[in-house]
Amino acid sequence: MASSRRPTLTEIAREANVAISTVSKVLNGHTDVAPSTRRTIEKLITERGYQRPRTARRAGRRTDLIDLVINQLDSVWGLSILSGVEEVIEDAGLSLVVSSVHNRQSLTRRWIDSLLARGSEGAILVLSELTEAQRGDLERRGLPFVVVDGVSQPPPEVPSIGATNFSGGYAAAEHLIQLGHTRIAAIGGPEQLQCTRARIAGYRAALETAGLPADRQLVRYSNFQHEGGLQATAALLDRPERPTAIFAGSDQQATGVYEALRRAGLRIPGDVSVVGFDDLNFAQWTAPPLTTVRQPLHEMGVAAARTLLRLINGERLESTRIELATELVVRESTRSVK
Repeated sequence: MASSRRPTLTEIAREANVAISTVSKVLNGHTDVAPSTRRTIEKLITERGYQRPRTARRAGRRTDLIDLVINQLDSVWGLSILSGVEEVIEDAGLSLVVSSVHNRQSLTRRWIDSLLARGSEGAILVLSELTEAQRGDLERRGLPFVVVDGVSQPPPEVPSIGATNFSGGYAAAEHLIQLGHTRIAAIGGPEQLQCTRARIAGYRAALETAGLPADRQLVRYSNFQHEGGLQATAALLDRPERPTAIFAGSDQQATGVYEALRRAGLRIPGDVSVVGFDDLNFAQWTAPPLTTVRQPLHEMGVAAARTLLRLINGERLESTRIELATELVVRESTRSVK
């Protein structure tokens, strides 16, 4: 008896002995596919009961467009996620339209109208806030979408990609505690962001586990950029008892921490140990090289794009939430307390 499970795009490509992008071209009506190959793919699609993407049935045409809307596109962080999305979208023979919300977390009505007007096949929303009304608008139009590192935790039914931010914050603080630090400060990103709350919660949990007091005055919130780390660190150093270690919410923020400590005449790690978050490509080249929590940004982009393609192809997701593991990378910006 034949299986009732619908085949995936990958399985069709494997059976036809062609690339996924070739199957995508046939589905999209491209003419640059050999007639014999096209007939083979079309036959497999029919025989295996492959469900064509909803957009093709909805609009009667394919645009081959995927939308990516992202905050902080001009940062290494944003470009790392973009590289993962591009890798998958290009392999599928589709094109990517990239929009930046320029540090505004909320999507605008204009952007949604533009997305619908150009007939995109689906959307990936990175570090953005999707309101209930906007979500309902996209769902009513039958447009698949995936949220990456949203402002708030999306509802369980919304496909989303993230990292183990709580574990990352815990690992950063635990590392500093094991080095003998007891006055450990933390600088978060914008307080309303889910990833910020999770990292700070992990930091606090590690302090609690070690029996250390969680001093509210040692926690600051700012933006994820260089100036955010600079300003927050300056405020921390103004306290009567300065911290001996600082956990920054991003590597870019950590560069601001470095600058503030340099201006204050303090050495890293001799006077203050520093831990970042993300493991961006420059982290190993800072002076000293930055101890940080690796966030798999490229892989998060890959996972988001693959999830979106599965939705477009009518596939059922085993889980709507994917969290990729973070990892502590120890370099030379941390040391034991003397």
